[in-house]
Amino acid sequence: MANTKSAKTKVRVIERKTAINKAVRNRYRTYVKKTELDIVNNSKSEAQASMKIAEAEIMSAVSKGILHRNTAARKVSRLVKKVKAIN
Repeated sequence: MANTKSAKTKVRVIERKTAINKAVRNRYRTYVKKTELDIVNNSKSEAQASMKIAEAEIMSAVSKGILHRNTAARKVSRLVKKVKAIN
């Protein structure tokens, strides 16, 4: 347990930042899942539309420092590849 005033303040700050980071992470994962669901349902137009939103959310997470740039690029690349593979 934190003993000093500054340590207690840091604990509160960390909890607040953790909640924000979890919300952003949850948000981009939700859109990725929606895209993958559209891919499974073979609806190419819906998958392309949801892919565009998912890509924006992933890049937003990068700008907030939640995802590394290369990790985000890999995730987007794999999603785009799956969307293109739809008949």
